[in-house]
Amino acid sequence: MTALSQTDFCLPENITPEIFLRDYWQKKPLIIRNGLPEIVGQFEPQDIIELAKNEDATARLVKTFSDDDWKVFFSPLTEKDFKNLPQKWSVLVQNLEQWSPQLGQLWNKFGFIPQWQRDDIMVSYAPKGGSVGKHYDEYDVFLVQGYGSRRWQLGKWCDSSTEFKPNQPIRIFDDMGDLVIDEVMNPGDILYIPARMAHYGVAEEDCLTFSFGLRYPNLTHLIEGISKGFCHQDPDLNLSEFDLPLRLTQSVQRTGKLADENIQMMKQQLLDKLAHSEAFDKLFKQAVASAVSTRRYEILVPEEMSDPEEVRADLEEGALLCQDNNCKLLYTKNPLRIYANGEWLDELNFIETEVLKHLADGKSLDWVFLTHLTNQTEDPETAMTLLLDSICNWLDDGWVLIHDDV
Repeated sequence: MTALSQTDFCLPENITPEIFLRDYWQKKPLIIRNGLPEIVGQFEPQDIIELAKNEDATARLVKTFSDDDWKVFFSPLTEKDFKNLPQKWSVLVQNLEQWSPQLGQLWNKFGFIPQWQRDDIMVSYAPKGGSVGKHYDEYDVFLVQGYGSRRWQLGKWCDSSTEFKPNQPIRIFDDMGDLVIDEVMNPGDILYIPARMAHYGVAEEDCLTFSFGLRYPNLTHLIEGISKGFCHQDPDLNLSEFDLPLRLTQSVQRTGKLADENIQMMKQQLLDKLAHSEAFDKLFKQAVASAVSTRRYEILVPEEMSDPEEVRADLEEGALLCQDNNCKLLYTKNPLRIYANGEWLDELNFIETEVLKHLADGKSLDWVFLTHLTNQTEDPETAMTLLLDSICNWLDDGWVLIHDDV
Protein backbone atom coordinates (compact mmCIF):
# COMPACT_ATOMS: atom_id res chain seq x y z
CA MET A 1 0.00 0.00 0.00
CA THR A 2 1.36 3.42 -0.92
CA ALA A 3 0.13 6.88 0.07
CA LEU A 4 1.05 10.39 -0.93
CA SER A 5 3.42 12.11 1.47
CA GLN A 6 3.68 15.84 2.03
CA THR A 7 6.56 16.02 -0.47
CA ASP A 8 4.22 14.72 -3.19
CA PHE A 9 1.99 17.79 -2.97
CA CYS A 10 2.43 20.68 -5.38
CA LEU A 11 3.31 23.27 -2.72
CA PRO A 12 6.69 25.02 -2.53
CA GLU A 13 9.25 23.52 -0.15
CA ASN A 14 8.87 26.41 2.31
CA ILE A 15 5.06 26.19 2.47
CA THR A 16 3.59 23.20 4.25
CA PRO A 17 -0.09 22.30 3.91
CA GLU A 18 -0.65 23.79 7.36
CA ILE A 19 0.96 27.09 6.34
CA PHE A 20 -1.02 27.19 3.09
CA LEU A 21 -4.34 26.59 4.85
CA ARG A 22 -3.50 29.14 7.53
CA ASP A 23 -2.03 31.94 5.43
CA TYR A 24 -3.31 31.53 1.86
CA TRP A 25 -6.47 29.42 1.57
CA GLN A 26 -9.35 31.80 0.80
CA LYS A 27 -7.15 34.70 1.96
CA LYS A 28 -4.56 35.56 -0.69
CA PRO A 29 -3.17 34.25 -3.98
CA LEU A 30 -0.01 32.22 -4.42
CA ILE A 31 2.30 31.56 -7.36
CA ILE A 32 4.00 28.15 -7.38
CA ARG A 33 6.67 28.03 -10.07
CA ASN A 34 6.98 24.60 -11.73
CA GLY A 35 4.64 23.21 -9.09
CA LEU A 36 3.09 20.62 -11.41
CA PRO A 37 5.60 19.64 -14.11
CA GLU A 38 3.70 16.35 -14.60
CA ILE A 39 0.99 18.17 -16.55
CA VAL A 40 3.35 19.38 -19.27
CA GLY A 41 2.94 17.44 -22.52
CA GLN A 42 -0.28 15.66 -21.57
CA PHE A 43 -2.31 17.75 -24.05
CA GLU A 44 -1.69 20.00 -27.02
CA PRO A 45 -4.07 22.67 -28.36
CA GLN A 46 -5.46 20.52 -31.16
CA ASP A 47 -6.38 17.82 -28.62
CA ILE A 48 -8.64 20.26 -26.80
CA ILE A 49 -10.21 21.65 -29.97
CA GLU A 50 -11.08 18.13 -31.12
CA LEU A 51 -12.37 17.20 -27.66
CA ALA A 52 -14.61 20.27 -27.65
CA LYS A 53 -16.33 18.91 -30.77
CA ASN A 54 -17.13 15.58 -29.09
CA GLU A 55 -20.89 15.30 -28.62
CA ASP A 56 -20.39 14.03 -25.06
CA ALA A 57 -18.13 16.91 -24.02
CA THR A 58 -19.31 19.93 -22.03
CA ALA A 59 -17.70 22.88 -23.78
CA ARG A 60 -18.02 26.60 -24.49
CA LEU A 61 -16.60 28.69 -27.31
CA VAL A 62 -16.07 32.35 -26.42
CA LYS A 63 -15.56 34.80 -29.30
CA THR A 64 -14.37 38.37 -28.68
CA PHE A 65 -15.22 40.84 -31.43
CA SER A 66 -14.52 43.92 -29.27
CA ASP A 67 -14.36 44.88 -25.59
CA ASP A 68 -18.14 45.27 -25.64
CA ASP A 69 -19.07 42.52 -28.07
CA TRP A 70 -18.70 38.97 -26.77
CA LYS A 71 -20.43 35.85 -28.05
CA VAL A 72 -20.66 32.43 -26.38
CA PHE A 73 -21.54 29.14 -28.09
CA PHE A 74 -22.30 26.01 -26.05
CA SER A 75 -21.80 22.32 -26.74
CA PRO A 76 -22.40 20.36 -28.78
CA LEU A 77 -19.89 22.32 -30.85
CA THR A 78 -19.19 21.44 -34.48
CA GLU A 79 -16.56 22.13 -37.10
CA LYS A 80 -18.72 25.00 -38.33
CA ASP A 81 -18.41 26.80 -34.98
CA PHE A 82 -14.66 27.01 -35.46
CA LYS A 83 -14.87 28.59 -38.90
CA ASN A 84 -14.28 32.33 -39.43
CA LEU A 85 -13.07 32.87 -35.89
CA PRO A 86 -12.18 36.38 -34.75
CA GLN A 87 -8.59 37.15 -33.78
CA LYS A 88 -9.37 36.66 -30.10
CA TRP A 89 -11.27 33.60 -28.89
CA SER A 90 -11.16 30.81 -26.34
CA VAL A 91 -12.62 27.34 -26.00
CA LEU A 92 -13.24 25.78 -22.59
CA VAL A 93 -13.94 22.12 -21.81
CA GLN A 94 -15.21 20.91 -18.43
CA ASN A 95 -14.66 17.66 -16.57
CA LEU A 96 -11.31 16.68 -18.05
CA GLU A 97 -11.09 13.82 -15.50
CA GLN A 98 -13.67 12.05 -17.63
CA TRP A 99 -11.42 12.09 -20.67
CA SER A 100 -8.01 11.58 -19.08
CA PRO A 101 -7.54 9.38 -15.99
CA GLN A 102 -3.87 10.39 -16.08
CA LEU A 103 -4.83 14.04 -15.71
CA GLY A 104 -7.41 13.16 -13.07
CA GLN A 105 -4.71 11.54 -10.93
CA LEU A 106 -3.09 14.97 -10.58
CA TRP A 107 -5.88 15.84 -8.13
CA ASN A 108 -3.72 13.93 -5.64
CA LYS A 109 -1.17 16.74 -5.85
CA PHE A 110 -3.81 18.92 -4.17
CA GLY A 111 -4.53 16.31 -1.51
CA PHE A 112 -4.07 18.89 1.27
CA ILE A 113 -7.61 20.05 0.37
CA PRO A 114 -10.35 17.47 1.17
CA GLN A 115 -11.65 15.90 -2.01
CA TRP A 116 -15.27 16.63 -1.08
CA GLN A 117 -14.50 20.21 -2.12
CA ARG A 118 -13.37 19.20 -5.63
CA ASP A 119 -15.51 20.40 -8.49
CA ASP A 120 -13.78 19.44 -11.73
CA ILE A 121 -10.77 20.09 -13.95
CA MET A 122 -11.51 22.53 -16.74
CA VAL A 123 -9.16 23.42 -19.57
CA SER A 124 -9.05 26.67 -21.51
CA TYR A 125 -7.35 26.95 -24.88
CA ALA A 126 -6.69 30.35 -26.43
CA PRO A 127 -4.45 31.65 -29.23
CA LYS A 128 -2.38 34.79 -28.64
CA GLY A 129 -4.56 37.54 -27.17
CA GLY A 130 -7.40 35.16 -26.29
CA SER A 131 -9.19 35.62 -22.98
CA VAL A 132 -12.53 35.22 -21.21
CA GLY A 133 -12.36 38.75 -19.80
CA LYS A 134 -11.93 40.30 -16.38
CA HIS A 135 -14.08 38.41 -13.92
CA TYR A 136 -14.26 36.59 -10.61
CA ASP A 137 -15.40 33.12 -9.58
CA GLU A 138 -17.46 31.92 -6.63
CA TYR A 139 -14.99 29.10 -6.05
CA ASP A 140 -11.31 28.65 -5.25
CA VAL A 141 -9.11 27.58 -8.12
CA PHE A 142 -5.60 26.38 -8.88
CA LEU A 143 -4.72 27.46 -12.43
CA VAL A 144 -2.03 25.24 -13.92
CA GLN A 145 -0.28 26.16 -17.14
CA GLY A 146 0.01 23.06 -19.31
CA TYR A 147 1.14 24.48 -22.64
CA GLY A 148 2.40 27.87 -23.78
CA SER A 149 2.18 30.90 -21.49
CA ARG A 150 -0.53 33.18 -20.16
CA ARG A 151 -0.32 36.52 -18.40
CA TRP A 152 -2.41 36.84 -15.26
CA GLN A 153 -3.48 39.97 -13.45
CA LEU A 154 -5.17 39.74 -10.04
CA GLY A 155 -6.89 42.66 -8.40
CA LYS A 156 -9.73 43.55 -6.06
CA TRP A 157 -12.04 41.41 -3.95
CA CYS A 158 -15.54 41.18 -5.36
CA ASP A 159 -19.00 40.47 -3.97
CA SER A 160 -22.66 40.46 -4.98
CA SER A 161 -22.55 44.24 -5.47
CA THR A 162 -19.83 44.05 -8.13
CA GLU A 163 -21.18 45.47 -11.38
CA PHE A 164 -20.72 43.63 -14.66
CA LYS A 165 -20.77 44.88 -18.22
CA PRO A 166 -24.39 45.14 -19.39
CA ASN A 167 -25.81 43.09 -22.27
CA GLN A 168 -22.95 40.58 -22.37
CA PRO A 169 -23.36 36.77 -22.32
CA ILE A 170 -20.61 36.35 -19.71
CA ARG A 171 -20.02 38.08 -16.37
CA ILE A 172 -17.13 40.45 -17.04
CA PHE A 173 -16.19 43.92 -15.84
CA ASP A 174 -13.59 46.63 -16.50
CA ASP A 175 -12.52 47.64 -12.99
CA MET A 176 -9.84 45.30 -11.59
CA GLY A 177 -8.91 47.65 -8.74
CA ASP A 178 -5.28 47.79 -7.63
CA LEU A 179 -3.31 44.87 -9.06
CA VAL A 180 -1.68 42.54 -6.55
CA ILE A 181 -0.24 40.17 -9.17
CA ASP A 182 0.84 40.77 -12.77
CA GLU A 183 2.85 37.76 -13.88
CA VAL A 184 3.29 35.34 -16.79
CA MET A 185 2.68 31.67 -16.05
CA ASN A 186 4.74 29.12 -17.98
CA PRO A 187 4.26 25.35 -18.41
CA GLY A 188 4.10 23.64 -15.04
CA ASP A 189 3.45 26.86 -13.09
CA ILE A 190 0.50 27.08 -10.70
CA LEU A 191 -1.49 30.15 -9.67
CA TYR A 192 -3.85 29.81 -6.71
CA ILE A 193 -6.75 32.32 -6.78
CA PRO A 194 -9.14 32.57 -3.82
CA ALA A 195 -12.86 32.77 -4.48
CA ARG A 196 -14.19 36.23 -5.40
CA MET A 197 -10.81 37.72 -6.32
CA ALA A 198 -10.83 39.58 -9.65
CA HIS A 199 -8.56 38.01 -12.26
CA TYR A 200 -7.75 38.45 -15.93
CA GLY A 201 -5.78 36.01 -18.07
CA VAL A 202 -4.54 36.74 -21.58
CA ALA A 203 -2.71 34.22 -23.77
CA GLU A 204 0.83 35.28 -24.66
CA GLU A 205 0.81 32.60 -27.37
CA ASP A 206 -1.13 29.40 -28.07
CA CYS A 207 -1.73 28.12 -24.56
CA LEU A 208 -3.62 25.63 -22.41
CA THR A 209 -4.56 26.49 -18.83
CA PHE A 210 -6.01 23.81 -16.57
CA SER A 211 -8.33 24.90 -13.81
CA PHE A 212 -8.58 22.71 -10.70
CA GLY A 213 -11.74 24.14 -9.14
CA LEU A 214 -12.85 23.69 -5.53
CA ARG A 215 -16.14 24.79 -4.04
CA TYR A 216 -18.58 24.30 -1.18
CA PRO A 217 -21.99 22.69 -1.65
CA ASN A 218 -24.95 24.68 -2.83
CA LEU A 219 -27.38 25.25 0.04
CA THR A 220 -30.26 24.36 -2.25
CA HIS A 221 -28.77 20.89 -2.76
CA LEU A 222 -28.50 20.42 0.99
CA ILE A 223 -32.15 21.38 1.47
CA GLU A 224 -33.16 18.95 -1.28
CA GLY A 225 -31.23 16.19 0.44
CA ILE A 226 -32.83 16.97 3.78
CA SER A 227 -36.27 16.98 2.17
CA LYS A 228 -35.64 13.50 0.75
CA GLY A 229 -34.67 12.38 4.22
CA PHE A 230 -37.91 13.73 5.66
CA CYS A 231 -39.81 11.71 3.07
CA HIS A 232 -38.28 8.57 4.62
CA GLN A 233 -38.56 9.91 8.12
CA ASP A 234 -36.65 8.28 10.93
CA PRO A 235 -39.15 7.34 13.69
CA ASP A 236 -36.85 9.14 16.15
CA LEU A 237 -37.24 12.36 14.17
CA ASN A 238 -40.58 13.47 15.55
CA LEU A 239 -41.56 16.55 13.56
CA SER A 240 -45.18 15.66 12.94
CA GLU A 241 -46.58 18.38 15.19
CA PHE A 242 -45.60 21.36 17.31
CA ASP A 243 -45.25 21.19 21.05
CA LEU A 244 -48.00 22.88 22.99
CA PRO A 245 -48.49 25.55 24.04
CA LEU A 246 -47.21 27.47 21.03
CA ARG A 247 -47.28 30.72 22.99
CA LEU A 248 -49.08 32.48 20.16
CA THR A 249 -49.83 36.16 20.54
CA GLN A 250 -52.71 36.94 22.87
CA SER A 251 -53.84 39.99 20.89
CA VAL A 252 -57.03 39.80 18.85
CA GLN A 253 -56.38 39.29 15.14
CA ARG A 254 -58.54 39.61 12.10
CA THR A 255 -59.90 36.20 11.27
CA GLY A 256 -58.12 36.03 7.91
CA LYS A 257 -54.72 37.21 9.11
CA LEU A 258 -51.63 35.05 9.64
CA ALA A 259 -49.48 37.28 11.83
CA ASP A 260 -45.73 37.53 11.44
CA GLU A 261 -45.24 36.86 15.16
CA ASN A 262 -47.14 33.56 14.78
CA ILE A 263 -44.84 32.53 11.93
CA GLN A 264 -41.70 33.49 13.86
CA MET A 265 -42.82 31.44 16.90
CA MET A 266 -43.36 28.36 14.73
CA LYS A 267 -40.02 28.93 13.01
CA GLN A 268 -38.21 29.17 16.34
CA GLN A 269 -39.81 25.99 17.65
CA LEU A 270 -38.85 24.13 14.48
CA LEU A 271 -35.24 25.35 14.71
CA ASP A 272 -35.12 24.40 18.40
CA LYS A 273 -36.34 20.90 17.61
CA LEU A 274 -33.76 20.46 14.86
CA ALA A 275 -30.93 21.88 16.97
CA HIS A 276 -31.49 19.31 19.71
CA SER A 277 -32.34 16.27 17.59
CA GLU A 278 -29.77 13.50 17.17
CA ALA A 279 -31.96 12.04 14.44
CA PHE A 280 -31.77 15.31 12.50
CA ASP A 281 -28.00 15.46 13.00
CA LYS A 282 -27.79 12.03 11.36
CA LEU A 283 -30.09 13.12 8.53
CA PHE A 284 -28.12 16.33 7.99
CA LYS A 285 -24.79 14.48 7.91
CA GLN A 286 -26.16 12.15 5.25
CA ALA A 287 -27.55 15.07 3.21
CA VAL A 288 -24.19 16.87 3.33
CA ALA A 289 -22.20 13.75 2.41
CA SER A 290 -24.51 13.02 -0.50
CA ALA A 291 -24.41 16.61 -1.76
CA VAL A 292 -20.64 17.09 -1.62
CA SER A 293 -19.92 13.69 -3.19
CA THR A 294 -22.24 14.32 -6.14
CA ARG A 295 -20.54 15.24 -9.41
CA ARG A 296 -22.07 17.68 -11.86
CA TYR A 297 -21.23 15.48 -14.83
CA GLU A 298 -22.26 11.96 -15.67
CA ILE A 299 -19.55 9.30 -15.96
CA LEU A 300 -19.13 7.70 -19.35
CA VAL A 301 -19.97 3.99 -19.33
CA PRO A 302 -17.03 1.76 -20.43
CA GLU A 303 -17.54 -0.24 -23.60
CA GLU A 304 -16.20 -3.48 -22.09
CA MET A 305 -16.93 -5.01 -18.70
CA SER A 306 -14.04 -5.87 -16.38
CA ASP A 307 -13.01 -9.50 -15.90
CA PRO A 308 -12.14 -10.71 -12.35
CA GLU A 309 -9.43 -13.10 -13.56
CA GLU A 310 -7.72 -10.35 -15.58
CA VAL A 311 -7.94 -7.97 -12.63
CA ARG A 312 -6.44 -10.61 -10.34
CA ALA A 313 -3.59 -11.29 -12.76
CA ASP A 314 -2.78 -7.58 -13.07
CA LEU A 315 -2.71 -7.10 -9.30
CA GLU A 316 -0.63 -10.23 -8.71
CA GLU A 317 1.89 -8.93 -11.26
CA GLY A 318 2.34 -5.68 -9.35
CA ALA A 319 -0.40 -3.34 -10.57
CA LEU A 320 -1.99 -1.01 -8.02
CA LEU A 321 -5.61 -0.27 -7.24
CA CYS A 322 -6.40 3.44 -6.82
CA GLN A 323 -9.34 5.80 -6.89
CA ASP A 324 -10.49 7.08 -10.26
CA ASN A 325 -10.55 10.82 -9.59
CA ASN A 326 -13.43 11.17 -12.00
CA CYS A 327 -15.37 9.81 -9.00
CA LYS A 328 -15.86 11.65 -5.71
CA LEU A 329 -15.22 9.06 -3.03
CA LEU A 330 -15.47 9.97 0.65
CA TYR A 331 -16.50 8.68 4.04
CA THR A 332 -18.00 9.89 7.29
CA LYS A 333 -17.29 8.57 10.78
CA ASN A 334 -19.56 7.62 13.68
CA PRO A 335 -20.85 5.56 11.98
CA LEU A 336 -18.41 4.81 9.17
CA ARG A 337 -20.23 5.29 5.87
CA ILE A 338 -18.81 5.36 2.34
CA TYR A 339 -20.21 7.63 -0.38
CA ALA A 340 -19.44 7.54 -4.11
CA ASN A 341 -20.81 10.14 -6.50
CA GLY A 342 -23.67 11.09 -4.20
CA GLU A 343 -24.61 7.52 -3.31
CA TRP A 344 -24.39 6.05 0.18
CA LEU A 345 -23.00 2.55 -0.26
CA ASP A 346 -25.01 0.91 2.48
CA GLU A 347 -24.44 -2.74 1.53
CA LEU A 348 -20.66 -2.95 1.81
CA ASN A 349 -18.96 -5.62 3.88
CA PHE A 350 -15.99 -4.89 6.15
CA ILE A 351 -13.33 -5.60 3.51
CA GLU A 352 -15.03 -3.48 0.84
CA THR A 353 -15.41 -0.64 3.32
CA GLU A 354 -11.74 -0.75 4.29
CA VAL A 355 -10.61 -0.81 0.65
CA LEU A 356 -12.75 2.16 -0.38
CA LYS A 357 -11.82 4.13 2.73
CA HIS A 358 -8.10 3.74 1.98
CA LEU A 359 -8.65 4.67 -1.67
CA ALA A 360 -10.60 7.79 -0.66
CA ASP A 361 -7.59 8.89 1.40
CA GLY A 362 -5.42 8.84 -1.72
CA LYS A 363 -3.72 5.51 -1.10
CA SER A 364 -2.82 3.01 -3.80
CA LEU A 365 -3.41 -0.61 -2.77
CA ASP A 366 -1.33 -3.59 -3.84
CA TRP A 367 -2.01 -7.32 -3.89
CA VAL A 368 -0.21 -7.81 -0.58
CA PHE A 369 -2.56 -5.40 1.19
CA LEU A 370 -5.69 -6.90 -0.37
CA THR A 371 -4.51 -10.41 0.53
CA HIS A 372 -3.85 -9.31 4.10
CA LEU A 373 -7.43 -8.08 4.38
CA THR A 374 -9.02 -11.22 3.01
CA ASN A 375 -6.76 -13.47 5.12
CA GLN A 376 -8.48 -12.08 8.20
CA THR A 377 -11.67 -13.93 7.22
CA GLU A 378 -12.62 -17.55 7.83
CA ASP A 379 -12.54 -18.30 4.08
CA PRO A 380 -9.84 -16.10 2.46
CA GLU A 381 -10.26 -17.44 -1.08
CA THR A 382 -14.01 -16.82 -1.12
CA ALA A 383 -13.46 -13.39 0.39
CA MET A 384 -10.93 -12.57 -2.36
CA THR A 385 -13.31 -13.80 -5.06
CA LEU A 386 -16.07 -11.54 -3.72
CA LEU A 387 -13.66 -8.61 -3.44
CA LEU A 388 -12.46 -9.05 -7.04
CA ASP A 389 -16.08 -9.10 -8.20
CA SER A 390 -16.67 -5.85 -6.33
CA ILE A 391 -13.53 -4.27 -7.78
CA CYS A 392 -14.78 -5.14 -11.27
CA ASN A 393 -18.08 -3.43 -10.49
CA TRP A 394 -16.22 -0.37 -9.22
CA LEU A 395 -14.08 -0.32 -12.36
CA ASP A 396 -17.18 -0.45 -14.54
CA ASP A 397 -18.84 2.28 -12.47
CA GLY A 398 -15.79 4.53 -12.89
CA TRP A 399 -14.88 4.59 -9.19
CA VAL A 400 -11.45 2.94 -9.30
CA LEU A 401 -8.50 2.39 -11.63
CA ILE A 402 -5.81 -0.24 -11.95
CA HIS A 403 -2.45 1.07 -13.03
CA ASP A 404 1.10 -0.25 -13.26
CA ASP A 405 3.35 0.38 -10.29
CA VAL A 406 5.79 2.77 -11.95
